[in-house]
Amino acid sequence: MSQPTLRAATAADVPALSRLAIAAFVAKFGDLYRPEDLAAFLAEALEEPAIAAELASPVRLYRLAEAQGHLLGYCKLGLTCGFPEHARGSRVMELKQLYTAPQATGQGVGSALMDWAMAEFAARGADEVQLSVYAENHGAHRFYRRYGFDKVADITFRVGEQLDPEFLFARMF
Repeated sequence: MSQPTLRAATAADVPALSRLAIAAFVAKFGDLYRPEDLAAFLAEALEEPAIAAELASPVRLYRLAEAQGHLLGYCKLGLTCGFPEHARGSRVMELKQLYTAPQATGQGVGSALMDWAMAEFAARGADEVQLSVYAENHGAHRFYRRYGFDKVADITFRVGEQLDPEFLFARMF
């Protein structure tokens, strides 16, 4: 696959973003949850109203990856510190989500988005970047370590009533 085209997200992208986010999350993690917990999380975090609210937030920044008119992935940056209790820097930002369509995993989409995200963090003066990653997602651990991230804390992530073990990864700039 050739390099995807990256662009800013607009309100018109919300339905496609929601579909991709739900498909990616369910493909990777759906079997870990009771149906009611999964449904509650999807409604709270990944359905259209939640995506629209995040897209409208001045402290969120989205970038889409496309090829031949198809949405292949996206990343969402938090321009403020998501885990202040673990912050080491004074201008800490967060990689909130980096999702690829299930059929696009392993094709360079994540790397293109991550390269953009790291350049964006640097341009905005971040001195530390944090991200949360599922404790058992070893492929993601390897991916983020290639960008200089490593585990700094054990945290949790709520999906419905279930609390998952997560790792807080971070890197200094």
